[in-house]
Order: sequence, then structure tokens, then C-alpha cells
Amino acid sequence: MSDIKEIIIPDIGGFDNVDVIEILVNIGDVVEVEQSLLTLESDKAAMEIPAVDAGKITEILVAEGDQVSEGHAIMKIEVQADGKSTVEKPESVPVEQPKTSSPAKANKSAPVKAELRNSFAQTKLIPLRDQQNKTVAKVAQSQAGDSLAYASPSTRRFARKLGVDLNKVVGSGRKNRILKEDIELFVSQALNNPQSSGTGVSTIAAPAIDFSKFGETETKALSKIQKLSGQNLHRSWVTIPHVTQFDEADITDLEAFRKSHAEEAKSQGFKLTPLVFLMKASVAALQKFPTFNASLDNSGEELIMKKYFNIGIAVDTPNGLVVPVVKDVDKKSLYDLAKELGEISVKARDKKLMPSDMQGGCFTISSLGGVGGTAFTPIVNAPEVAILGVSRSSIKPVYKEGEFVPRLMLPLSLSYDHRVIDGALAARFTTYMGYVLSDLRRLLL
Repeated sequence: MSDIKEIIIPDIGGFDNVDVIEILVNIGDVVEVEQSLLTLESDKAAMEIPAVDAGKITEILVAEGDQVSEGHAIMKIEVQADGKSTVEKPESVPVEQPKTSSPAKANKSAPVKAELRNSFAQTKLIPLRDQQNKTVAKVAQSQAGDSLAYASPSTRRFARKLGVDLNKVVGSGRKNRILKEDIELFVSQALNNPQSSGTGVSTIAAPAIDFSKFGETETKALSKIQKLSGQNLHRSWVTIPHVTQFDEADITDLEAFRKSHAEEAKSQGFKLTPLVFLMKASVAALQKFPTFNASLDNSGEELIMKKYFNIGIAVDTPNGLVVPVVKDVDKKSLYDLAKELGEISVKARDKKLMPSDMQGGCFTISSLGGVGGTAFTPIVNAPEVAILGVSRSSIKPVYKEGEFVPRLMLPLSLSYDHRVIDGALAARFTTYMGYVLSDLRRLLL
């Protein structure tokens, strides 16, 4: 004879509406007492809910993403009709003596069993930093390194099996939680990264410093975008030999033309910014010097020459820097580009960009003209081989036709992959950019 029982959420420390982030069993699974059934997660903590009876799962009453509180039924389990719950109430947890003929072993195991049962009976969501402090005192130091990472216990076990340091993994889950898929991606990238072995390049770990002993401090978490961008930028900086070419472009006539059409563009619902002219000039330069419109293949021995012209635009958002890509710039008018640029910038700031919106770039422009500065060294957005940085334009005296005249000069900073592009070619590229920007009619040639 068997009996069907409901499994309910026990006391979880007074928390309400806690998210179900992972279901660890399936219908039909036979579970043991204390086997984890699902994982709950609050804003800063995660906890697995164990089985209090042994038996077969017959029904799962919740799904990932649901919210539960104390007393909420989560599953149904089939147990023997004469079987008794191993934990009738969370407050009265019996301690089962281990079956062993060795008294010494029994004495050592009983406290551990009791401690585990009491921790499950209370099922309080412990802040991750507190978990780390307790873990350091109870388990080997090899497990303490990833204790600050934001991941469920089952994900931590999975990471330990693979020998992955969770602090090096970027989470893609809600609130940047690390998923098993993130660990798999991390391992895959490590295995496929030619820089992971044989380079002879190594760095020592930064020392751990308690800055609070010098004065008041505050800890602020990086956003998901900042973490992802940081990894990509670090990889590009380490793997690409960067050189930056500086130049200036006379945009006096360009700016006059832009202002003369600004009102017309505004009446159509968009702004005609200098950036769209830079996009068009960049395409002209890429067509003139096709090596800039290429990428190295995985072997590093061949160039993949691109016949399309997609320009990435670095957009500053409250959550970090993103680079949406405007496709087929060579086929669109200035007005078309201005309208599309405005729309994609809004999507970027509202966090509505799709992965396809940030793929397929050939060349990137990073403009700080609206902020200030005279020059900077942008990092190449791999797998591209070059990136153009633009700073604030200013009026300068320029010697023309025997006299100094005031001209509006735009600073250009071109960073490039020196494995693909040499200094002479980079200088020709920026010179040609200046040539085109100084007279828009040259875009028609």
C-alpha cells in the first residue's frame, strides 16, 4: 500500500514570494530523504529544499520562475502507507544514528547528520557572504574561492566537478545569476582559446586589500553589461597588439552643411548628427582600404575579407557600454542613417537590443565628442581589426593660402590590430578620412 503526500515549503525565515529558480527532480524520480528537490532564491541568497520523505515524485506543482512562501505545496510524493515522515515538524528533527559497527564512526557521524538536518529544517535563506564565512570554517579551502559567486548550490557542485572558478564566470540568469549553461560556455571558450596555453604569458593575482582600514568604503556591484564588456575588452587588449594613429579632420564645411539641414531632419522626427557623416566617411575609407574591413580567421593565418559594410556604434547607457550595429551603411542615405541611429540608441538605453542588433560589425566608431577630450586610445572590438575614436571638435588656426584661418578641427584616434595593419596603412586611412570629411562632395566620387 502506498500513500500520496504533498511536499510543502517549510519555514524559510519569514521570506515571502521567493523565486523558484531550479527544479532538481522530474516526475517519476525516486528520491531519498534529504535529497534536494528544488532551489529557491531571494535577492541575495539561494537555498535548496530537501525531501522529508523517501518515495516517488508523482506530480510537480510549481515551475521555474514561480514564487512560493511557507506552506506552499510544491510537489506530491508517493510513500509507503505505513511509512512515517522523517521530519514531522521542522522544530523536532530526529537524528538517525548511522548503521555502523564502529562506535568511533558513529560518534563522528551523528553530529554531522544532526547539523545537516537542523540546517534543512530551518531552511533559512542565508546571505551569500554569511554562507562563505560558514563554509570556510567547515569545508576545504578549495571550495571557498567561489563562495561569493551568485549561483545555486547545484550549479556550484557542477562547477567544482569541472574545476571552474565561479568568480571568473559571467552569469546570464536573472540578477546575473550563474547558470550551468554559463559554466559550459566558459569551459568551451577556455578550450577553444589559443591564448590559454603555450603563450608564456602569465600574471600574478592582485593582492587582497582591506580598503576599509584606510577609511569609509562602499561596495557596488558591476552590472551584467559591465562584466561582459570587461571580459571582452580584456581579451581584446591581451590578444591584440594595439597601435593608435592620431590625426585631425577639417569639418568646417561639413558642420555648416549639417546645420543647414538640421531643421529639416528635426521636422521628420530625428536628429542629423555628425556621427552619420562619420559613418559614411568610414565606409568610403573601408572601400578604399579593404584590409580594414577584414577579420583574422581562427588559425591567425588568413584574412576574411568582407564585402558588406556594417558599422558598430558605441553607445553609453546607464548600465554600461554597448555596441549596436547599423547594417549596410553603404546603401543608406544620411537621413536613413540618422533615423536608424536614433532608434537603435533608444533601444540600447532601454535595454531592448536583441543579440542580432549587436552582431555582424565590420568597423566600430566610438564618439566622445559630446563629452570632451582631445584624444584617446579605443580598444579594438574583436574580431574587427580597427576602431575609430572621435573626440570633441574645436576651432583652431590653420595655415591656408598664405594665412592663418579659423577652422573647425575634429580629433581622430584610430586603434588597429598591428598583426593585420601597419602604421603606414593606418596613416593613409586617417588621412583619407580627413580628405573625405573636409569636402562631402568627395563621397560621391
